[in-house]
Amino acid sequence: MRSAAVVNEEIRDLWQRSGGCLSPDDEQEYQRLLVEWAAVTGGSARSAA
Repeated sequence: MRSAAVVNEEIRDLWQRSGGCLSPDDEQEYQRLLVEWAAVTGGSARSAA
C-alpha cells in the first residue's frame, strides 16, 4: 500500500494537469485515488485539508 503522502501528491498532480476541471476519465481516477487515500488515512477526510 502506498503512503498517504504519495497518494495525495498524485491527487494534486491530477488537479494541476487538469487545470482544475476534471474530464470524466480524470473524475474516475480522482475517485479511485480518494478511496485509496481514505483507506491509507483511516477514512479521515479532514486530514487532507
